[in-house]
Amino acid sequence: MEGNGIEHRTVRANGINIHLAEKGEGPIILFLHGFPEFWYSWRHQLHAFASLGYRAVAPDLRGYGDSDAPADVNSYTYFHVVGDLIGVLDAIGADKVFVVGHDWGALMAWYLSLFRPDRVKALVNLSVAFPPRDAMNKPVDTFRAFYGDEYYICRFQEPRAIEAEFAEIGIDKVLKYTFTSVPAAPFYLPKGKALREQIDIPITLPSWLSEDELKCYVTQYEKTGFTGGLNYYRNFDLNWELTAPWAGSKVEVPAKFIVGDLDLTYNTPGFKENINFDVMKQHVPLLVDVVVMKGVGHFVQEEKADEINQLIHDFFRKF
Repeated sequence: MEGNGIEHRTVRANGINIHLAEKGEGPIILFLHGFPEFWYSWRHQLHAFASLGYRAVAPDLRGYGDSDAPADVNSYTYFHVVGDLIGVLDAIGADKVFVVGHDWGALMAWYLSLFRPDRVKALVNLSVAFPPRDAMNKPVDTFRAFYGDEYYICRFQEPRAIEAEFAEIGIDKVLKYTFTSVPAAPFYLPKGKALREQIDIPITLPSWLSEDELKCYVTQYEKTGFTGGLNYYRNFDLNWELTAPWAGSKVEVPAKFIVGDLDLTYNTPGFKENINFDVMKQHVPLLVDVVVMKGVGHFVQEEKADEINQLIHDFFRKF
């Protein structure tokens, strides 16, 4: 899968095996993927940044790809994953690195930077902004109050339920829809009817995703299933409880934030106000820029790889 000089190995980190894809020599950039992805979503960045004189490293996060997937649903908190990442940095001999995150990888990058700013030179996050902790309301209760029980995050809460529905639909169809057709709006998965109407509509792949590239995702998820990635969503409330000591804390690393205006996150009520530069800078005081890319959806690092690479490089070259 995707050769061209990309090397693969497994390291022991935080008591589990973590698979790494890496390329190049030089200052290290750690690329953190989201859902439903794995290291492969950074293939364009691995090649580009290796050619620019960096060592580009993309792990499969726990529960994904060829990394271990602990059976306990509660083993997917911010603390577990940040612990894995510190273990990875130690295993590859990296003291301080550049970090790029997307989706859940962005959340993990925010918390890596919050918990261990001594290990992060600078940060670029895509799609998911830093979420200040609401001291009064648990996240899943808030999602239900705003969007109802059929909101996708609420549907993901019950172990094995959405997995069974996805299995009936077919992994290939679920992934094809997710990568191409998720609306730029709050996303709903009605119980027993999730994606049933949409999957019968023919989907033409966009120019940024070939049939062979989609097949790489399908092949991987046919091996692993979706449970590992879904378990991250099932820890929203546990994360909320465990991060109480960090209420009001700020992310004290140089940071840049990028999102597409067709991303479902960008079109979530309240999101645009929260990524206002002055508002976001209250929580990320070393924030230097917020970039909203026009006509771009959720999988921004694949949809506009060249532009994203340039935005990342322009920022990191300052350090």
